Amino acid sequence: MNKMQTMEKLVVVQTMAAIYVSLFLSAAYAIESPEFRVIHSESDFEIRLYEEMSWMSAPVHGNSFENSTKQGFHRLYQYLHGANRNSTHFFMTKPVLTTIIPSHHGSLSSFIVSYYLPAEYESPPPPSADLNLQLDKWKGHCIAVRKFAGYAMDDNVEKEKDALVSSLGKRLERPMQGMENRYYNYSIAQYNASKHPTGRLNEVWMDVSGFAAEGCPV
Repeated sequence: MNKMQTMEKLVVVQTMAAIYVSLFLSAAYAIESPEFRVIHSESDFEIRLYEEMSWMSAPVHGNSFENSTKQGFHRLYQYLHGANRNSTHFFMTKPVLTTIIPSHHGSLSSFIVSYYLPAEYESPPPPSADLNLQLDKWKGHCIAVRKFAGYAMDDNVEKEKDALVSSLGKRLERPMQGMENRYYNYSIAQYNASKHPTGRLNEVWMDVSGFAAEGCPV
């Protein structure tokens, strides 16, 4: 083999290596998320139809969205890294969802911090009992979604929720069930790790079952 053939072979090997690295990185960072279809869109919110999906959830009682999310995710993190019956390790999915159930009488609010289970896990391994986690299976339903940037924090999540409620009240022909009650539940979906300070995406989710649109369950 002459020098030219050797150089050509080296180029081929380097190119193939670059392709394999690219494919590996693409697969590694193809983070799974719940599938949905947008059935109604406005400038500041949209209505999505989500199919059936499952979450592993950590209930938390507290008075801080931020602290409760950290506490709940710490338990979920242990589950994802083998603290379950089969010692299964899970890939990270997105979003991390924190459902907020406001208190009616000044006591601590309830929070549910949830990890989206990949579709392949129809029967995920039960978590270690000390983690106090629960499997939540959601039926297909419609969700109103408002996007917002930056970090989701104690001082902005309720404002973003109120903005979504205001938009729904103005744009929809009839109010959704529960909107007349200031204590309705809502969720904050976070799509980025805390170490990523820029390009962050968060969403407010609110159940709008009964939204009058094709394909949206009543």
